Amino acid sequence: MYLLWVLPLLMGVHSRNAPQNKSCVLGCRCPLDLKVICKHASLTNLSISLPPLTEDLDLSMSQLISIPSRAFQTTRRLRILILNNNNIKALANGAFSPLERLHKLDLSQNLISFLNENIWMDLGSLKELLLTHNKLTNLDSRSFYHLDTLQRLNLSHNEINAIQSRAFGSMSTLRQLHLDNNNITSLKNGMFSMLRSLEVLNLRNNSIMFVEFGVFSPLTSLALLDLAHNQLKTIYFKTFLSLNTYSTHIMLEGNPWNCDCDLQRVFWKLCDVKRLFLDDYHNLTCKEPPLLTGQSLKHVETQLCIAETVTVLIITVTVVITVLAAIVMAERKRKRQGQDKHWTEGSDLSCDSQN
Repeated sequence: MYLLWVLPLLMGVHSRNAPQNKSCVLGCRCPLDLKVICKHASLTNLSISLPPLTEDLDLSMSQLISIPSRAFQTTRRLRILILNNNNIKALANGAFSPLERLHKLDLSQNLISFLNENIWMDLGSLKELLLTHNKLTNLDSRSFYHLDTLQRLNLSHNEINAIQSRAFGSMSTLRQLHLDNNNITSLKNGMFSMLRSLEVLNLRNNSIMFVEFGVFSPLTSLALLDLAHNQLKTIYFKTFLSLNTYSTHIMLEGNPWNCDCDLQRVFWKLCDVKRLFLDDYHNLTCKEPPLLTGQSLKHVETQLCIAETVTVLIITVTVVITVLAAIVMAERKRKRQGQDKHWTEGSDLSCDSQN
């Protein structure tokens, strides 16, 4: 029994003191037979001989400037590929072919500005793609072609200002889409079509001023919609009512709200929709009118319609008084005309009697 207890400890000590894989690439570390770490290796190209059984490859924080076609064809068993913090500007067609087992690809913090439709060929198992902190400006229907199995896509901290219709059209399995910290100004119908499995849509820290009514209607599984810190001055009830979901949490703080009576009515209605949750409603503040700048929408909402109500009452009273006055004057005129007619007839009778 004593040997059975001590043996695993001795094996653990031996494994920690064991030398690394002798077949590892010069300048890299291979702590496990299936993992290669070339972090800070100062690589300028991929003309290196990697162990063919490698499944986890880290090439981050190096000096790579491009990924040529079929750059990893000798390591077809790769499941995780980390390429963040390089100087990559270009991705050739079929750059990651034939990595049919790849599950995660990290290309964040590079200089990528364009995505060709054939870049992602043969990535039939990819679940997570990280493209944060790059130079992307435009997304179209070719940008993510072939990524039919993707579940998480992170495009935050780019320079995206235009997203064409069906840019994510092939991603029916996508569950998380992060577009925060970009330059998006409007959300138009068709932008998120086919994303029936999407659960998280992060649009925080953009410049969104306009949202079309039906843009969110395809998102039947959406659980979180983050529109905080944009340029929304007002919203329309139908925009969020089109969300045909069981339960959706909506973030809206940090927008320059124009606190008028119409906005108050919208939020009143939204709060009554049981499947929609305005998680940061208490943090919403007014930008306009100047009298309410910086004040909490929640605290001033009962005052927003006072001026409008008073105006409506004044107009209503004025109209009623005008109508009543017209009726009274018409009645007086009718009576006066009746009296004049009676007097005229009486005068005629008096003249006849004298004759």
